Amino acid sequence: MGGQNRATATLEERRPRRADAARNFDALVAAGRAAFAEDGSDASLEDIARRAGVGIGTLYRNFPTRDDLIETLYLREVAALADAADEVADLEPWAAFEAWLDRFVEYVGTKHVLLDGLNRESSVFAECRGVMLGAGEPLLARAQAAGAVKADLAIADVVKLIGGVSAVAYDDDAQRRRVLSLAIGSLKA
Repeated sequence: MGGQNRATATLEERRPRRADAARNFDALVAAGRAAFAEDGSDASLEDIARRAGVGIGTLYRNFPTRDDLIETLYLREVAALADAADEVADLEPWAAFEAWLDRFVEYVGTKHVLLDGLNRESSVFAECRGVMLGAGEPLLARAQAAGAVKADLAIADVVKLIGGVSAVAYDDDAQRRRVLSLAIGSLKA
């Protein structure tokens, strides 16, 4: 499956080599992740710079546009999701697929930038969607071959279903778990 995928390589290409610049980059990414998790993709860039302990000029040197920052955060999340597919690959087919879907839900539920990226257009987002779908596809195919998942499903269908269900506001965590369980259960053969 994925391990060292293209999204990870692209992320490392974006990271500065000089130690002080790399620290600032990493601080901005961490601050951006926290801000976007709290406020969505409309989070204040000034707030992100302040959280990172750098000036707004440093933010703009690293990320000339809001989309540059969002793409970088997206690269990290997609790489983690691809790694998650590798981590569960040795489980039984349904268990592996369900575990990966649980990770997918965890990522999109707490990191809105990942869900936002499913609907954004750029070469980076398109490549990342390919990495994400490529990570889940073998797990889906194994589960289908074992007769555990409906044969007529494509991984893109599954990601859109689970992503859509994850994006909805719920009354509480119990309701979220029930609805996600219904969605995941609907995939079974």
